[in-house]
Amino acid sequence: MESRNVIQELSFEFSVEIIAYCEILEVRRKYVIASQLLKSGTSIGANVREAQNSESKADFIHKMKIAAKEASETEYWLLLCNESKAYPSPMILQEKVVAIKKVLSKIIATVKSTIK
Repeated sequence: MESRNVIQELSFEFSVEIIAYCEILEVRRKYVIASQLLKSGTSIGANVREAQNSESKADFIHKMKIAAKEASETEYWLLLCNESKAYPSPMILQEKVVAIKKVLSKIIATVKSTIK
C-alpha cells in the first residue's frame, strides 16, 4: 500500500481550485491577473510532482524550493485580488496557499537536515 503524499494532494487540489477561480476572473475580464495566477498557482503542484522523481536529495530540495517560490508568488497575486474591490474574494485560497507554504518549508528543512 502506497503512503499518502500530503503535499502532492494539497498542491493538486489547490491547482484545481485556482483553475476555477481564474475562470471566474476571466469571465469578469481580469485576464492579466488570471493568467499570472493560473501560471504560478498550478506551478506549485507541477514542481512538487517533478520533485517526486528527483535524482538526488539536493535536486529534490531544489524543486521543492521552486514550488515554495511559486507559492509565494501565488500568495502575492491572491493578496492583490483581495485588496481590489472588483475581484471575488480569494480568502479560502489565501488560507490554503499559506498552509502549502508551511508544509513545503517543513519538507525542505527536514530533508536538508538529513544531508551531511
